[in-house]
Amino acid sequence: MTPEELAAVLGEPPAPEGTWEREAVYVSAAALRRGLDAAELAERVRALGGVGSVEVRGKGFLRIVVTVPGDLLRSAPVRPPFSPAWPDFPRTWDNPGFVVRYGHARASAALRWARELGVPESGFAAGLLDDPWHRRVLRALAELPGRLVSREPGWESYLLRLALAYHDAHERAPAVPVGDEEPGPVHTARVRVAAAVREVLPGPDRL
Repeated sequence: MTPEELAAVLGEPPAPEGTWEREAVYVSAAALRRGLDAAELAERVRALGGVGSVEVRGKGFLRIVVTVPGDLLRSAPVRPPFSPAWPDFPRTWDNPGFVVRYGHARASAALRWARELGVPESGFAAGLLDDPWHRRVLRALAELPGRLVSREPGWESYLLRLALAYHDAHERAPAVPVGDEEPGPVHTARVRVAAAVREVLPGPDRL
């Protein structure tokens, strides 16, 4: 289930809620904004594959739980239409420009190492992205469709949060085999995350 598929039914992108470490949740006020019956809209969302549950809250807010959050990577991410003015120096963690640029570089390196180490490109199994670090990255990526249509997307803070989440995933759950580890499906899934992050985060040419 992708945010785009949910948006096709809701009429607007839903917003991710929580950390997604244990449960991948979207919320939507589409019924209120569009003047629709919330219960009927909830039934239409429940009919979608990959939706675990839909709860109507308050005056019409929908709380949507998806079963496999990694499925959002089945649609290609869109690069934000934003060119930050962050300086390249100092190259410390206090400089957002360095944090974001280094995140892009790490994602690029993961893709290169994956090719060199023989990580399969096919056979993406979204359900293997179940560690808390990659779940946080997925949660950040899930914000992208909504921010693309927002009047106040807040790209600077968003890109920094995505980069920080990816740094944690890169260090704690590597996308490529370590030591004597053989390439496997989990690496294929994590490399897909790296590819999405590389597309979204600005690289040296955009900083």
